[in-house]
Amino acid sequence: MISQETVNKIFDVVDIVEVISDYVTLKKSGTNYKGLSPFSNEKTPSFMVSPSKGIFKDFSSGKGGNAVGFLMEHEKLSYPEALQYLARKYNIEIEETEMSPEEIQQRNERESLLAVTSYAQKFFTEQLNTAEGKAVGLSYLRQRGFRDDTTRKFQLGYSPEDRKALTNSALKAGYKKEFLVKTGLTIEKEDYVFDRFAGRVIFPIHGISGNVVGFGGRTLKSDKNIAKYLNSPESDIYHKSRILYGLFQAKKSIVSSNRCFLVEGYTDVIALHQAGIGNVVSSSGTALTAEQIRLIKRFTENITVLYDGDEAGLKASFRGIDMILEEGLNVKVVLFPDGEDPDSFSQGRNSSEFIEFIDSHEQDFITFKTEVLISDTKNDPIKRANMITDIVRSVAVIPDGIKRSVFLKECSKLLDTEEAVLYNEVNKIRERRREQAWKKERFRPDQLVVPEQPTVPSFVQNVYSEIEEREIIYFLLKFGNQKLKLSGEENADITVAQYIIREIQNDELEFTNLVYKQVFEDVKAMIDSGREISERVFTFHDSKEVQDLAVDIVTSKYELSNVWKRKESYIELPGENLGVEVPKALLLYKLRVVGMALEDLRKQIGEAEKSREGDLVMELMAHLRDLEGAKNEISTVIGERIILN
Repeated sequence: MISQETVNKIFDVVDIVEVISDYVTLKKSGTNYKGLSPFSNEKTPSFMVSPSKGIFKDFSSGKGGNAVGFLMEHEKLSYPEALQYLARKYNIEIEETEMSPEEIQQRNERESLLAVTSYAQKFFTEQLNTAEGKAVGLSYLRQRGFRDDTTRKFQLGYSPEDRKALTNSALKAGYKKEFLVKTGLTIEKEDYVFDRFAGRVIFPIHGISGNVVGFGGRTLKSDKNIAKYLNSPESDIYHKSRILYGLFQAKKSIVSSNRCFLVEGYTDVIALHQAGIGNVVSSSGTALTAEQIRLIKRFTENITVLYDGDEAGLKASFRGIDMILEEGLNVKVVLFPDGEDPDSFSQGRNSSEFIEFIDSHEQDFITFKTEVLISDTKNDPIKRANMITDIVRSVAVIPDGIKRSVFLKECSKLLDTEEAVLYNEVNKIRERRREQAWKKERFRPDQLVVPEQPTVPSFVQNVYSEIEEREIIYFLLKFGNQKLKLSGEENADITVAQYIIREIQNDELEFTNLVYKQVFEDVKAMIDSGREISERVFTFHDSKEVQDLAVDIVTSKYELSNVWKRKESYIELPGENLGVEVPKALLLYKLRVVGMALEDLRKQIGEAEKSREGDLVMELMAHLRDLEGAKNEISTVIGERIILN
């Protein structure tokens, strides 16, 4: 256990700006520093650091604290781990007090896993000094052109052919088999254990703070049945979708150059570092993920993707480029000459020559994508149309409207297509994506969890809204007995009918269509008496109008209203996703009521102003403010995409 004296010494020495700058690009803002939040995907900086107070505050997520708290939150370190990290950073010797058996037993499992991977890294690196390690591992690394200082920088190593070498060594050193297995270093089958990486050159994978969290291993055998590269499995400390190989070594160079080179493999990263190019990372041979892109975004908004020119690989890369664009980063692409990759191309070239080649050959993604795809289209107009659509999809994911506009102009010239046509297609794509995101994020349809509904101001009078009222009656009669789940309530289960009735009554609203109003009142009476809703009650109702309505709803295919028709190509049929449809129907109804009330209120204000009734104007203006607030709240939940005629 770290002594209090050591803790005090760490807090006295630590520079919070220096610590956080390892993870976030900070810029001076008065007496403080500002940057993009590392905890949320924001576009406007709201992350503040106060060097005088020694604290940070992230206004986008609400998180705040000192340097230790930042490391605990950002790196998911325990309190002792964060202190140890800072002690190493500032060369402070850690004095520990004796721990009780209970405290030893309660050691953080993550700390144990990191201790095992740290031991394994040292073991693998030391093997390069053995006879087998020199003959196999070190020989391979030197054959690749890696100098000894480069090997040390990336802590490269070798795992012996003896399939129990690491496991036996770690167990003998006091490390538990449980943690060797959990990190994936050791594989256990029944009562037999063996090393995962036996006979492979080892590439340690570092987390952003420098801890070894996993390994990549390359076999030197030509057996096609053996995987060329093998990575650590997922564990509590290693999540491959959130790790970029080389980022720990590259982050400062990325910040200083304000650009990140993205390559494919371990050796590409190492070779470029050796050539003096420090701002380079790799997704470690796996498909690029949004989490990895956001890691880069913490340090720069400029990515240059380096490709070796393989056509199949290039086409597979398009999805990764679209993901980079979607995160709001600026992306350029460089193709190397045939037969070359970043590793081979850097051999025999210094950093200036390499950067000069990059700067003179990098392309924007439209030019790049067009050049790759255009050879497939030849004189086929259908293929050409598909190619244009494919490129426009990439433009559509760009969040910044100005950038989209610039790229569409370029696209129009390059593809000889009218700009207006491209704009129209982009708008359709973005509308479709927003709808899909709304359904996924707002209403969690997979779990049918219904959020709390915004309310309508009590002074709103009932207004005519035929289409929206019919939507609600449809859901009452067709699905009224089905269950929903409400978020944030103890009694989470509620029927569709109970939910609709509750929401209508809470807002003191009434249907203006007398037939719909009759159905609503009858359903409410059934619910109040504890009965289930029976379609027969309505198809045999005393009122001929109610009968006709019920028969139409029950027996015929339901006709979607104009609101739903606008999106029917990418929504489910009615009833397939009640957790989305029912709340949305109510929201649309409320939006119509509030919208018409606003229209009427503005007319009243105009009349009151003409007659100079000051007190009445002030009262109506207060109502106007409340109504506009309600409309904004409802629109926000809907997603600001529903346009009512």
